[in-house]
Amino acid sequence: MSRIDVLRDDVSLDEPTLIEGLPGVGLVGKLATDHVAEAFDMCHYANINCDSLPPVATYEGGERDLAPPVRLYADPDRDLLALRSDVPVSPPAALEFAECLDEWTGSNDVTPIYLSGIGREREEGETPALYGVGTGGTSERLAAVNIDPPEEAGLVSGPTGALLSHAVRTDTPALGLIVEASKRFPDPQASAHLLSTGIEPLLDVSIPVEELTERAQEIRQAKRRLAKQMQSAEEASSKARPLGMYQ
Repeated sequence: MSRIDVLRDDVSLDEPTLIEGLPGVGLVGKLATDHVAEAFDMCHYANINCDSLPPVATYEGGERDLAPPVRLYADPDRDLLALRSDVPVSPPAALEFAECLDEWTGSNDVTPIYLSGIGREREEGETPALYGVGTGGTSERLAAVNIDPPEEAGLVSGPTGALLSHAVRTDTPALGLIVEASKRFPDPQASAHLLSTGIEPLLDVSIPVEELTERAQEIRQAKRRLAKQMQSAEEASSKARPLGMYQ
């Protein structure tokens, strides 16, 4: 049975925006969402429970309480939600997960921003490209903050692709941000660019990203195990990729 269990009845949200942070290429979504949740000191708001998610429990350093691997965090002052995941969502679980999350976001007037990396290696110091896509009439929001559309045709796969696909089928408002990121390693620089050039203008908030760039090597080492897990199960990874001229 799929459900979202809200833990904090004392937290009030009014048509919030959700930032999705499922593991994918370069771990860009996870790094960005984890960083926002920590920078804004967001509270643990809800647990996402789906039968097809891995049956594991997670714990934090210095904490005794266990939690499920996929959770929602909230910042009522900024009317913001962050989806944090400590595990990849497998292809068999992706559709159930998307339907569960979309039903809850729709009934709570939540506008999601889905995050994905497109695997492209960059030269040292090169700024990654960022693109925006949308459903349900959200394209105007992207144009208003000068987030460009993709330069070529492509698709988003994995659980983030399932979430976007569900939004297309139901014609519900959803935004998607796609950033160039390393296919082989966690990419804190790409996540920082995603936040400063995508999330900041869309939400009209200031997000400090210096820690992501200054501690890039440390973050890569800390997240390398999860990145290897994603590479060994590449079909489970949320990612964008070009379609090419001919199919």
